[in-house]
Amino acid sequence: MALFHSLSDATRLAIVRRLADGEARVADLTGDLGLAQSTVSAHVACLRDCGLVAGRAEGRQIFYSLSRPELLDLLAAAEAVLAATGEAVALCPRYGATAS
Repeated sequence: MALFHSLSDATRLAIVRRLADGEARVADLTGDLGLAQSTVSAHVACLRDCGLVAGRAEGRQIFYSLSRPELLDLLAAAEAVLAATGEAVALCPRYGATAS
């Protein structure tokens, strides 16, 4: 469950998608995603704590990358399920966009 919770935030998911293209520093992610440095740092820390992202130090900089390439397969499978269910997930009364 923690895995899915860690991916439930749009910012963390955007970071994962960006890191799928290759490693990046927090400064790179900040520019690519248009988010504040503190926001990106907090979300990268969450993903790192969950074991989904790893950091590689180079001098005073840290380059982050996905530590589990299988994560991309999981996201692709989730997208396939969403495509197959159409609007059913979005309209789910418990978890969909209209849920309180």
